[in-house]
Amino acid sequence: MAHHFALAVFILAFTGFWSMCAADVGDFAPCLESFYRSWPPKGLVGTPICQRYQNQYRFATLYSQPRRTPWFSAYLYATPEGKRPHTFWKYEPQLAYPGADGNMLSFPLGHLDQNVVESQGVELDYINSTYSRGHLNPSLHHKSYKDRASTFTLTNVVPQMAGSNDGPWEALEQNVNKTLGTYCLGDTYIVTGIIPYQSDEPWLRNHRVAVPEYIWSAYCCPNYNNSLPKVLKDAFPTYAAIGRNDCNSTEEIVPVSQQTKKQFRGYDVRKMPLETLEMYLKDRFKTVVSVFYEQCSQSN
Repeated sequence: MAHHFALAVFILAFTGFWSMCAADVGDFAPCLESFYRSWPPKGLVGTPICQRYQNQYRFATLYSQPRRTPWFSAYLYATPEGKRPHTFWKYEPQLAYPGADGNMLSFPLGHLDQNVVESQGVELDYINSTYSRGHLNPSLHHKSYKDRASTFTLTNVVPQMAGSNDGPWEALEQNVNKTLGTYCLGDTYIVTGIIPYQSDEPWLRNHRVAVPEYIWSAYCCPNYNNSLPKVLKDAFPTYAAIGRNDCNSTEEIVPVSQQTKKQFRGYDVRKMPLETLEMYLKDRFKTVVSVFYEQCSQSN
């Protein structure tokens, strides 16, 4: 009991002058720069999180507390430099204590406060599971060390099969790096999210963390090099993809290639126009989902 009280006091006392700012949980207003035209995706319902690390907003997440996973994370892309950071996994204090400081905190080595456990996914949820911790906002899409380190929060993570995370989905992230780094001339905005199962949804640790059936991603690059190779003519200003997270899912959304290496087979990624992605999102969520303002149009 004393430990619980001490942790709560620490979290609440750590605010400093930041406690006078707008809350980081419940409103995207402080981090609208993460979205194209300061316009968050429409149609999905969840808890907005402005992901703050070391007193700076890094990206934005729409979080589902009942699922203890994000619906999506949105961020401003930057050509990466450096290696994957060696950093601790973190959590969002304001999900546990609304009056707490919004800076994400590293999980403690010892006992974890029960309010944190009940409010979000924690490290124990993933230990000894068959799923990896899949970043929606990947560290390899950022330049600075602090921006890359900030992606290691479990509010930016979903249970992802290694066959996806280490295979076709990683290849997609690398391909996006190459494409945007070569042809995008200005700011690029990326939103990456999940598609849930329609029924019989698997969970980690006795209904603790929901597992998605698919992962999707879309980018918006309004200013780009017009001298595009023919193969990329349809990839600008916006493009999207959906990846399988279950090798046994049906093939209506993403077909399975038998030419894929055995360890990655069934975790294929299908690239598609933004309109096609939004069609699948509408079908699964039973509501219109709009990812970018006017589908990444440059018009006013």
